[in-house]
Formats: sequence, structure tokens, C-alpha cells
Amino acid sequence: MIVYYQFKIQILILHFQFNLMAIEEQFLSSAIKRLEDYKLLAEKAIDRLSDDQLNWQPNETSNSIAIIIKHMHGNMLSRWTNFLTEDGEKEWRKRDEEFEEKDILKEQVLQWWNEGWLVCLTSLKSLLNEDLTKTITIRNEPLIVVDAINRQIAHYSYHIGQVIYVSKWLLDANWTSLSIPKRSSQQYNEQLK
Repeated sequence: MIVYYQFKIQILILHFQFNLMAIEEQFLSSAIKRLEDYKLLAEKAIDRLSDDQLNWQPNETSNSIAIIIKHMHGNMLSRWTNFLTEDGEKEWRKRDEEFEEKDILKEQVLQWWNEGWLVCLTSLKSLLNEDLTKTITIRNEPLIVVDAINRQIAHYSYHIGQVIYVSKWLLDANWTSLSIPKRSSQQYNEQLK
């Protein structure tokens, strides 16, 4: 009887370990998918804009889309370079300069965009399941890797929402929805059936 219970306990432990690995794998693939989806949404908005529109500011205290992307670029390079081994706020980052306004060509904006995302997604895709429970630091604050990833997802989706909102504002009547257009939910849901 004791052997039977020892066997059951071993089975339960293996089952728990397998499910834990599955959760870790699901988390990483989900995080990557969400970020890639947000990236694509922003790209669809950015593609529609001119240099002037990318540099437009609603007011003095707001950032242009070009500046938002410049900031995201700086953040991505700093956070994801040597993600597991160095503080996420690198000494070489000049964060305040990311917000300095000047006319920025769309070509430069797209270069920053692509470079930042390459560093971010390459780093994420290199992580192993066991990395998710490690502790890293951002500005000397210790964070579990899962929390650091969630923090960056929230940060990037926040800025992508700003990019899309300003794009809608600038394009006004020429805007076409990036998801389900207004008053089209029922039609969209019926297409899924």
C-alpha cells in the first residue's frame, strides 16, 4: 500500500511539473504574440501618416508620434539588451533626450521602430522557461522576469494606444478601423460562426 501511495505522489509531482512547464511556455508564447499584435496595429496606423503628421503635437505638453516611438526605441534597447544580466536602465541611455522635439523623417521613425522591436522580440524569444522565475532589476528595483515582461507589455500597449489615437485624430474621415469598425460588431460576430 505504501508503494502505491509513493507512486501516486510521484505521478502528482510529475503532473504538477508538466503543468507548470506548460504554463511557462504558454506565458512566453502569449507575451510574444500580444506584443507582435500590438506592433502590427501600430504599424498599420504609422504607415498611413506623413512626416508632418508623425511630428504633429496636439499641444506643448503632449508628444508627437515620432517622439513616442523615439522613446519606445530607447526604452526597448535599454530594457532588453542583456535583459537577464544587467539593470534594465542602462547608463548609456539618454532618456530625457528621447523627448526633445525636432522634425524627424518617417524613415528615421521606422528605423527606430524596427530596431527597438528587433531587440525586444529577439530577447523575449531567447528566454527559457526557467528564466521566468529569475530576478532582474530595472532602476535597481528587483523584479521577477514575469513581472518585468508584464510591465513592458503594459508600457508598450499604452504608447501604442497613444499612436493609434493620434493617428485617428489626424486622419479623421480618412481613418479606417484597425479592428472591428463602429456599429459592426454583430456583423463581425456572425462572420465568425
